[in-house]
Amino acid sequence: MVDTSGVKIHPAVDNGIKPTKAGFGGGELHCKCASNPVRVTVASQTAHNHVCGCTKCWKPEGAVFSQIAVVGRDAVTVTSGADRLEIVNKDAPIQRHKCSACGVHMYGRIENKEHPFYGLDFVHTELSDTDGWSARNSRHS
Repeated sequence: MVDTSGVKIHPAVDNGIKPTKAGFGGGELHCKCASNPVRVTVASQTAHNHVCGCTKCWKPEGAVFSQIAVVGRDAVTVTSGADRLEIVNKDAPIQRHKCSACGVHMYGRIENKEHPFYGLDFVHTELSDTDGWSARNSRHS
């Protein structure tokens, strides 16, 4: 049997999942730049907060998985640093917008109106200093 006790998945999972805050209305995400970070406001609670092991999603240093939640695209607004955002792969179904300076993916958006997930944006809630984001998959309290 393989000992997996030392496997690190993602800091937001390994260090204990913070609880969802009732009535939480969103917050701000920021990239890892030390000065003048890209800032994205998410004006709603997220849903389906989950870990992803794909090779496309941004992962914090040392993490094996990415942590991603979804939110309606109308709740996501770039409030600072929009000029530093670039799309990782314009041919991919999810247009991942990353900071050109530090490389952090700020949000992913589907532009194809025929795609089943059109209308949802993908965000990394660990980029927020605010507690209360959806803590688990699908429904939240």
